[in-house]
Amino acid sequence: QVQLVESGGGLLQPGGSLRLSCTASGSIFRIIAMGWYRQAPGKQRELVASINAGGGRNYADSVKGRFAISGNSALNTVYLQMNSLLPEDTAVYYCNGRIYTDTRVWDDYWGQGTQVTVSS
Repeated sequence: QVQLVESGGGLLQPGGSLRLSCTASGSIFRIIAMGWYRQAPGKQRELVASINAGGGRNYADSVKGRFAISGNSALNTVYLQMNSLLPEDTAVYYCNGRIYTDTRVWDDYWGQGTQVTVSS
């Protein structure tokens, strides 16, 4: 099995910065890509940022220039650096991994989520 564990959420004022971390562990053969999603109350879960094994990155338009995704070479640890936070960034942030397990079958795995609240 594969486990994803997020950390780093919290409460902060508009304009502040926060870094989220996600660590993947378990029966991992290879990680294809990792990403961060978020879900605000009453809204659908949306992609915030992703990074693939080749180093390619993708960002939602709403966070371009403010957020940055990074990770180690194996992508079993990834980060989301969030700067210039806005109240509309308030959401539960989920780590996602598209991962080949030791069975050589890939699947999407999710962390438990971490709350980010931006409020004055």
